[in-house]
Amino acid sequence: MPSIALYARTAAHFSKNTSTTLLLARTFSSTHRRSEINKILPSAAEAIKDMKSNSTLLCGGFGLCGVPDTLINQVEKTPSITGLTAVSNNAGVVGSGLGLLLASKQVSKMIASYVGENKVFESMYLKGEIELELTPQGTLAERCRAGGAGIPAFYTPAAFGTVVQTGELPLRHNKDGSVAQYSQPRDVKVFDGKSYVMEEAIKGDYAFIKAWKADRLGNCMFRFAAANFNGAMARNAKMTIVEAEHLVEPGDIDPAAVHVPGIYVDRVIQSTAEKKIEKIVNAKDPKEAVNALGSGDAGNKRERIVRRAAKEFKNGMYANLGIGMPMLAPSFVDPSVEVQLQSENGILGLGPYPKKGEEDPDLINAGKETVTLLPGAACFGSDESFGMIRAGRINLTILGAMQVSAKGDLANWMLPGKIKGFGGAMDLVSNPQATKVVVTMEHTDKKGRPKILKQCEFPLTGKACVSRIITDLCVFDVDFTDGLTLIELADGVTVDEIKAKTDAPFTVADNIQPML
Repeated sequence: MPSIALYARTAAHFSKNTSTTLLLARTFSSTHRRSEINKILPSAAEAIKDMKSNSTLLCGGFGLCGVPDTLINQVEKTPSITGLTAVSNNAGVVGSGLGLLLASKQVSKMIASYVGENKVFESMYLKGEIELELTPQGTLAERCRAGGAGIPAFYTPAAFGTVVQTGELPLRHNKDGSVAQYSQPRDVKVFDGKSYVMEEAIKGDYAFIKAWKADRLGNCMFRFAAANFNGAMARNAKMTIVEAEHLVEPGDIDPAAVHVPGIYVDRVIQSTAEKKIEKIVNAKDPKEAVNALGSGDAGNKRERIVRRAAKEFKNGMYANLGIGMPMLAPSFVDPSVEVQLQSENGILGLGPYPKKGEEDPDLINAGKETVTLLPGAACFGSDESFGMIRAGRINLTILGAMQVSAKGDLANWMLPGKIKGFGGAMDLVSNPQATKVVVTMEHTDKKGRPKILKQCEFPLTGKACVSRIITDLCVFDVDFTDGLTLIELADGVTVDEIKAKTDAPFTVADNIQPML
């Protein structure tokens, strides 16, 4: 399209009257602006001025990464907006993100996968001041994606055999802490011999989205792990409002780099909120990695577990690691073994922790820790990430656990009286035929009670999903039908000691091996 300056020069050719030239230029400019598509608004206040109470708000972000803080902050400044159902991976933290709207009592219900970092929310929930619909992280991403794709419901293997499927999740409490309302049981169908749980799509009234770049047409581009839930949610809502770090001209974003086409976006504003990092973790040399496991007997136990877990990696594997001890296992992998690590918040090719001063708020792992990318890494949205996981593209996942049963049932998301959430664990263990699930944990709890039981006492993360258990004392292989087989013993540990500290029955392999 010819520029305004070109039209001005053309007018000057026919008239030497400067005022006429300027008038023609202004006239073209005004006419041009009236006819163009321009979704950019001057402020967050203007963007949400007609936002209604009692609406469903989809809010992108993972931890503090990719969170639309400029828009959230403006809602907090608009106390007339109340009764919101907020849909987000987590509930923000105290004083930031959705934590602000929880504290201001503008949110009446949260739909999330994890709320463990927000003590204000936990207190409100247990006192009956807010409703909570906990949803497995991959299911949450797919519910948002499906809502935007015109799909009313779908079947997923995640959460079969858990309280999500049976309808035993407390949605709301009474003031005295008793349960006022439980979730609804899910429909279950069998496909190709496997059970699947039906989940309904989420439909958003508004979506608050954080982009790296956006143009006046509404085209958006995300940066690294800040994609997370933003893409799926941007495509879903009746009114999608984007805040972008950089407002650019149409064409400045390569067409192949547009993550959300403008057809899904209604309004765009300049992002003004400061980007934050929830957990800064820096690179450690091997000695420091050992020190990170702790000191004394406890540290020695954890090091034994982590070193043994590192042997599970095979060359060419795609692996996903839970937070805690599993994340330290790559430090002990032989350099000849190349494994690509996947993080469920949207990274394949996860690198080590960054050096001090090189942290990037758009690069975090599933534990909200700062990370780096290896050469050849790829970043994508949470909906695609969990598609990889459920489809069995991940060869190995290593998770922590509170309890494991004799038949491989896993409990690792809730202790009595504690409200944290599922995160991505239910999805990660939903396809044990394709993804090997390895558990790392101490053999007994802090009171010396067995953590390997005939049946789990805590709410399940998944049924018949754990293939191998690595503890500080031994290694068990798990057969989902026949139960446990003791295959390795730590130095100085006897079979009798394992029997005394294990509630579940087990057989002993004929050729039992040393653990390290």
